[in-house]
Amino acid sequence: MSFLKTLKINSVRNIEYAELELSPKLNLIYGNNGSGKTSILESVHLLAMGRSFRTSKTNSLITEYDPGLAIYGETGANCKIGFSKANRQKHQLKLDSTLQKNWDSVARNLPVQVIDSNSFLLLEGGPKARRRFLDWGVFHVKQHFVSDWRSTRKCIANRNALLRAGGLDNDQFRAWDIELSQSSEKVDLARAEYFGLFEPVFKDIYKSLAGENPISISYWRGWPDGEPLREVLSASRDRDQKYGSTQSGPHRADIHVRYGSQPAIEVLSRGQQKVLVSALKIAQGIVYSRLIGDECIYLLDDLPAELDNENRDKIIAKIFKLECQLFITSIDLDSTKDFAESIPKTRTFHVEHGKIKA
Repeated sequence: MSFLKTLKINSVRNIEYAELELSPKLNLIYGNNGSGKTSILESVHLLAMGRSFRTSKTNSLITEYDPGLAIYGETGANCKIGFSKANRQKHQLKLDSTLQKNWDSVARNLPVQVIDSNSFLLLEGGPKARRRFLDWGVFHVKQHFVSDWRSTRKCIANRNALLRAGGLDNDQFRAWDIELSQSSEKVDLARAEYFGLFEPVFKDIYKSLAGENPISISYWRGWPDGEPLREVLSASRDRDQKYGSTQSGPHRADIHVRYGSQPAIEVLSRGQQKVLVSALKIAQGIVYSRLIGDECIYLLDDLPAELDNENRDKIIAKIFKLECQLFITSIDLDSTKDFAESIPKTRTFHVEHGKIKA
């Protein structure tokens, strides 16, 4: 089962030390702004994926004057995961006492979804955030996706180095174009198959939250449909050399989110955007559950902000129906009290100046 039974936190932001016994269902975390409640969610995310959902700089998470941070968790399947990071040194990640070179195995044991203020990047940010969202789902359901994706990155890096070196070594370009095309087709196929499963689930969830409306999502693979990537790369070599980077390929893929014929971000209010983003995240969890037979862990950071009570309760109820482990932070308990009282096995934590009380 994908849930955390225990979580130990050492020197993460203003939390010097905390040891939490968690509910497999609902964990409510409340406290004033800056108290450290979001740091608990960051610790879960850092353990599961190797990075915070608030910053890419792990060193900035280390408590001031401490030499490093450490996080330990034990899952419902009795997997033991430990992560440590000393200042200006490489991290160490262990799964059941075995040192891990990457996060692949740990991420499969702790599938985490986050809904917070940064989730708006799915709509207002560039394609990178939407690719990362899509690839999270593809990673979990397509076993060979990671190796194919890494192969495309290697090919693109080498092709870009040729572009920036100047001159035209046609044989080398041809070799990298062929290899990039082959791995890109596998990446595109995996993404397209996953998106085909994801889209109808999203439509159903969004309709149940927002009613009938002309929202649509579509997958763009990163180069024109009907054209082999190898031919596109060959035809655009002069342009690529001008920019010093490969302009077509799976690294340019995107999900287009529209309201009628317009980008949704240009039409929807902030509250409507949060409902839409929440629907995307919930649909991700449903598809994961159907294909893997397990549940995600959901981290909801300050969900009451920018949502009225009705939409907030709808979103929490939808997520809770997934039978998943759920973490919710808020400034006070009033915004979630009525809902929480109806849920068994709820654990509540109060955070004040980095000190956590169950």
